[in-house]
Amino acid sequence: MASTVLEATRAAHEDLERLERLAVRELQRDPANSRDRLFQSHRVRHMLDLVVSTSDKLVEIYEDKDNARKDEINTHLTAPSQNHLFAKYYERLKEIRDYHRWNPSARFVSTTDDYEELLKEEPVIEFTGEEAFGRYLDLHELYNEFINSKFGTPMEYSAYVGSFSQTEKISQSHKTTRQYKEYLEHILEYLTSFLYRTEPLQDIEKIFAKLESEFEERWANGEVPGWVNKATENPEEPEIDLDYYSTVEELVELGPEKLKQALAARGLKSGGTVQQRAERLFLLKHTPLEQLDKKHFAKVPRTKDVSNASSNGNNFKDDLKKEIALMEVKMRRLCELLDEVFVRTKENAEKKLTLTYEEMEAEREEEEVQADTESDDEDQQIYNPLKLPMGWDGKPIPYWLYKLHGLGQEFKCEICGNHSYWGRRAYERHFKEWRHQHGMRCLGIPNTKNFNEITSIEEAKGLWEKIQARQGLNKWRPDLEEEYEDQEGNIYNKKTYADLQRQGLI
Repeated sequence: MASTVLEATRAAHEDLERLERLAVRELQRDPANSRDRLFQSHRVRHMLDLVVSTSDKLVEIYEDKDNARKDEINTHLTAPSQNHLFAKYYERLKEIRDYHRWNPSARFVSTTDDYEELLKEEPVIEFTGEEAFGRYLDLHELYNEFINSKFGTPMEYSAYVGSFSQTEKISQSHKTTRQYKEYLEHILEYLTSFLYRTEPLQDIEKIFAKLESEFEERWANGEVPGWVNKATENPEEPEIDLDYYSTVEELVELGPEKLKQALAARGLKSGGTVQQRAERLFLLKHTPLEQLDKKHFAKVPRTKDVSNASSNGNNFKDDLKKEIALMEVKMRRLCELLDEVFVRTKENAEKKLTLTYEEMEAEREEEEVQADTESDDEDQQIYNPLKLPMGWDGKPIPYWLYKLHGLGQEFKCEICGNHSYWGRRAYERHFKEWRHQHGMRCLGIPNTKNFNEITSIEEAKGLWEKIQARQGLNKWRPDLEEEYEDQEGNIYNKKTYADLQRQGLI
């Protein structure tokens, strides 16, 4: 029966209503943990995709480009008289009853066979081990591409994550290269994929459409940071004011690229060494451009085709600048949406610097177990008026154990960034943990037993100065540091050499 156009239309409307009710029903359920919350978002996203695809089919039916719907209405729902109309109605009703009598399990055309299964299925979401099920970003491939490129600079991975969206440090000459454009394309591809996997209900296309409309207006007005639109810049204004330079050496310090641009803007030859370019530009300080010797000017193109090709090349370069500027704006917007994830990723990268491989593997397994078993405090609804810490069984620990370990006592460590530790045991243990070790490394002090129980930065610096003075690290010790060489070429310090010489061994 669903083969008819009208029946397919009715079934599609039924599917839309069921999908809407299921989506509302799913969103009214409170997830137990973060993983369940992510699965819930992906299930709702799948329902929304089904709603969109079913609505597209309905639009095609109502447009009726092949007149199938119109022909069916004229054939089955119209008659020359009222008696013929009722006869057609009862004839059609009889066909429907006979069909369902012989096919009791028949079902009309639907988007899915069983909508209830949408609420039970577990979506397949692919994450790398570094991403930890959407908790961190995996930027290692982009990091390797950045440090091995012409526009990149050598730095640690944690520093790269912290300065990921700071593209203003890259020069304009490097931004208009194919390598930089491919780098931005890889960034947008990864961040868009990560945002869809972790926040599937975000409408990325709508966000980008709004950004593009705002970008067009800002680009036309020359308000895009770090970029100058050719239509808004003043071509008569020179980039280098020669009144501020008194010698050729001062112009040499500007570098070859700026000198080349300044010479090309004035129609002069831009080739040669940096010294030659500076000398050629310095001639304009005392000689007007009209009176300058013709040998300093660049060759003028003979045909109009050359000028047209030049203008076409400039237009292509302006379009390339506009495209790259738009990609940078999109990248910054994605970084704003994932700001918390970037902070967690940077902290995790700094933390890994203090861990061994075995500790990192153990921590990763612990995070996976916590992701499976964690639940919100509101969902647990456990009676805990004293706000005691939770035990291994997910219940509050006994009050006597809380008092025995002194968990109500707070210890703050300035070296750890004024982080609080509750209980004497946690306080003593934190001196060997990654947070305290990272703080001591930032101060340039080795984290030895001498600095246990010291949480103040000033006290740690004062003790380190005393230890250095007592050990004599800043003094010259000739008996240990002065070297001597025997006839066979062996090297000894002064004390060992003197002892061997007295024994007659040398």
